[in-house]
Amino acid sequence: MTDQVTNQVTDQDAGQDIALRTTGLGVRRRRTWVLRDCSLAVPAGRVAALVGPNGAGKTTLMHTIVGLLTPREGTVEVSGEAAFMAQDRPLYGDFTVAETLAFARRLNPGWDDAFARDRLAAAGIPLDRRTARLSGGQQAQVALTVALARRPGLLVLDEPLAGLDPLARHDVMRALMAEVAERGTTILISSHVVAELRETCDWLVVLRDGRVRLCGDIEELLAGHLVLSGPAEAADAVSGAVSGAARVVAASRTGRRVRLLVRGAPALDARWSARNPDLEELVMAYLRGPRAADVPRTEAVPA
Repeated sequence: MTDQVTNQVTDQDAGQDIALRTTGLGVRRRRTWVLRDCSLAVPAGRVAALVGPNGAGKTTLMHTIVGLLTPREGTVEVSGEAAFMAQDRPLYGDFTVAETLAFARRLNPGWDDAFARDRLAAAGIPLDRRTARLSGGQQAQVALTVALARRPGLLVLDEPLAGLDPLARHDVMRALMAEVAERGTTILISSHVVAELRETCDWLVVLRDGRVRLCGDIEELLAGHLVLSGPAEAADAVSGAVSGAARVVAASRTGRRVRLLVRGAPALDARWSARNPDLEELVMAYLRGPRAADVPRTEAVPA
């Protein structure tokens, strides 16, 4: 077994620079594997949504990526520095915003103090206010500013929108989009609100039972899956049609109708209707689907 976290990605997949790669990652707590054989890749400059149920291992994966946990197996490769913003947005409540920036500046050699001050001024956050007296949205902006002012190549965000009102959520996501547009920062963001992720993310990682079930470009994944609906008596026929080039990810039955989510393009007769899924349908199918090796394998970076 290897026990390694490295800070440089040296190769390319399908012509894309890779900002983050995990290979065969395994993290164990006592006798339980929280992550096992967890492999993924995220190209540079992407905003990747990390989706999974509670207990899937999302926070453990993020902690391992940024070096807060050491894997028992496998490797993590990050291009450049990784910065992390935890869900509870930890700030020293007795510090003023200015003291928070000064503290962060002493800890981070690449700190961009002018950027941090300009960003907080634009957000209307006073530097002389103690962080404990800021609103939840303002605290999120301070924590995000501290992460961004480190000028990371990879920004890892654990539920950054949790507990924020709609306006604050919008402001945080707008700031992230600006960072990607201006500096090409790669972002990995976990959230339970799939609709919000659809508006901002272009890469998807679905994590379940400590393993990656689906990983790739969102538009390509949606285009590569079909929702099929047809009569129950035709189910045997469609099963034969999808046994080759296509795979059934999830299936359900309501009365005399069968509904399938299929990866690939099976040959179907006129009794079946077909359409591409939306993001929530795709995510839920992989979260509710088979638990073992019969889940279709996916490449980390499509060719």
